[in-house]
Amino acid sequence: MLPLLPDAKNSTQRAKAEAHYLGHRERLRARFAQGGGAALADYELLELVLFAAIPRRDVKPLAKALLAHFGSLPALAAAPLSDLAAAPGMTRHAAITLRAAGDLAARAARADLAERDVFTDWARLMDYCYAAMAREKREQFRVLFLTRKNALLADEVQGQGTVDHTPAYPREIIRRALELGAAALILVHNHPSGDPRPSEADITLTQEVMAAAKPFKIVVHDHVIVARAGYVSLKNAGLMNSGA
Repeated sequence: MLPLLPDAKNSTQRAKAEAHYLGHRERLRARFAQGGGAALADYELLELVLFAAIPRRDVKPLAKALLAHFGSLPALAAAPLSDLAAAPGMTRHAAITLRAAGDLAARAARADLAERDVFTDWARLMDYCYAAMAREKREQFRVLFLTRKNALLADEVQGQGTVDHTPAYPREIIRRALELGAAALILVHNHPSGDPRPSEADITLTQEVMAAAKPFKIVVHDHVIVARAGYVSLKNAGLMNSGA
């Protein structure tokens, strides 16, 4: 048998590599079809999403590298499009696919919260807030407007600011609550610094919103600060007065 020329060797190697990752993709899809997401590790679920965006490449190393780069699956899901696109090995098309998947999951979570008392699954609510805000590079102030049964009526961003300040106006928050017919509020904002500990300004703002809400019998349940390092509930920290 004649020895393979360099081009032929390269072609054979490419064919073997392609057969390997195509076979891996089919096996992974079959495992998901049989056992759902619970049957797969985080990086394997991430692979499934990347399959659609990168059709002709083994994406297992990329999936593992992305999790290592962002630190966790929630952090990856919450990462801005620009950060995803800038990650090593990523393409803009793949970044858009991941960002869309993250937004779809957040939208589904929001719809689920609209159908139940948010306090029956506080961890789920915090996961939702973390995914929505923890990786934002500027401060963002949002309000969760609740019904009398504490189901999510609306989730709205009330203001965006700089890396360490967001303007928020108690009267505007209450005006919007009255427009929506909300019976209660949860205030949420992020600290881009990564440290969720509340500042004196955060505590003061909470008290101002509570004072503005009181004449209308609107309850301010909590003010939650989220950051990459986690979250802090001002109520749990004892930083809200008894009117909360």
